[in-house]
Amino acid sequence: MVDVGESVSVTVRREFAEEAGQHLADPVLHARFEQLSARLFSSGQVVYRGYVDDPRNTDNAWMETTAFHFHCDAEMGALLPLHAGDDAADVTWLDVDEADERYAGLYASHKQWVDQVAATLKSARQ
Repeated sequence: MVDVGESVSVTVRREFAEEAGQHLADPVLHARFEQLSARLFSSGQVVYRGYVDDPRNTDNAWMETTAFHFHCDAEMGALLPLHAGDDAADVTWLDVDEADERYAGLYASHKQWVDQVAATLKSARQ
């Protein structure tokens, strides 16, 4: 969630640091994580921005989101064992695989956005 007075881009980076970077107690690894994060966040692309169907929506209030694609390299991936932060119940690496129930059952529109990015990456490789 975006904090009052905070821009979406600041929120995205803050949430990433909270969810992915807090486990790095080693100052050298943490410094490298910060360098790689700066590079990662310099090249993000908006996948979707707008209204999302959500059970919390009402006639008077509704959820809107901005979904980004940030593609990390292998070095960054190795620094991300992924531990849930203060507001996440669980976090994991997940293959883009229809046979995996966890992937097939991604929350709300998340699967649609990941599928869109996967298709874009696949066509770029061809």
